[in-house]
Amino acid sequence: MADLLSLSLILFFYFLLSSSQDLFLFVHAESNNNLTVTPINYDLYHSSGSLMHEIKALVHRHPNKFSMETVKAGNKGYGAEIAVVTYCKGKRDSPEKPKLRILLSFGQHGRELITSELALRILSILSEEKLLPGMDQASLNSILDKVVIKVVPMENLNGRKLVEAGDLCERRNGRGVDLNRNWSVDWGKKEKDYDPYEENPGTAPFSEPESQIMRKLAVSFEPHIWVNVHSGMEALFMPYDHKNTTPEGLPLQRMKLLLEEVKQLHCQKRCVIGSGGGSVGYFAHGTATDFMYDVVRVPLAFTFEIYGDGTASSRDCFKMFNPTDLASYDVCYLITSQQLSLHSFQVYLRAIIYSFQLIS
Repeated sequence: MADLLSLSLILFFYFLLSSSQDLFLFVHAESNNNLTVTPINYDLYHSSGSLMHEIKALVHRHPNKFSMETVKAGNKGYGAEIAVVTYCKGKRDSPEKPKLRILLSFGQHGRELITSELALRILSILSEEKLLPGMDQASLNSILDKVVIKVVPMENLNGRKLVEAGDLCERRNGRGVDLNRNWSVDWGKKEKDYDPYEENPGTAPFSEPESQIMRKLAVSFEPHIWVNVHSGMEALFMPYDHKNTTPEGLPLQRMKLLLEEVKQLHCQKRCVIGSGGGSVGYFAHGTATDFMYDVVRVPLAFTFEIYGDGTASSRDCFKMFNPTDLASYDVCYLITSQQLSLHSFQVYLRAIIYSFQLIS
């Protein structure tokens, strides 16, 4: 069982951190700070509608690998829907839960368009319409036979639509609640620098339909791995977000060791790693990752920040949170192509075999 977990976990991180030929992970942005507001570049980015249409078409082309459902919820006149794509090769009607379950969420904040583009790329690789260079496809398929991956490509569709309508700095949902402050672990606590525009936690834990849908999904799916993918900086976070501590003992060892390896291989040793609360410069209360770890008991719960332009004006949100030109994509291609090697794969294997004894 440990070998299965090791190989499968390698696969997951290989996808998430190296899954693109022309996409961009952990790119260090260098640009001149100016006060102009950069619009969405639709030559590089899909609209929310076109992205979801492309994902639906991809699922339709590969019914033996994918299924897709749209979950709806609402309260007090506000409704939301979230599409969930499930990757699972082979039998779907087995009474046993798959041996390794991975849950990935993208687009929790509307302004972080880049994360949903990454979701599409990962699904394209899982479909084999796009391939990972340097990876033996037979070995890859043997691992994929033993995992199930649920992907939420765009958790905050309503907020994303507000961004597309011109509010490029909007991170909250369609009624002004930050979905990553609406979970129950340490919910509602406000720091001295609390900004309601950025961090409104809602009227109560899980007041928002989007959070209710995600909680139900996580509790029923019982993932071994959770990754909440964001942009805004370059970082690999483990719990906790609401305090300056990390889990103790073996959980800390296995998460930290894995993140150290990822940092060395895929972001030129530059990414911040550690607890969100201890590393990002502020405490975040009521976050999804803290809930996943403390309540759902997900053994590996992470938040990955995949891109950030620290030189951009705080008013130039599209540029701050998303690559804005083809050159950024090209730079990332050069970086990631150098890292897509069997040597990297073997390093992951050693790290995870050493650190993972969570199920035996």
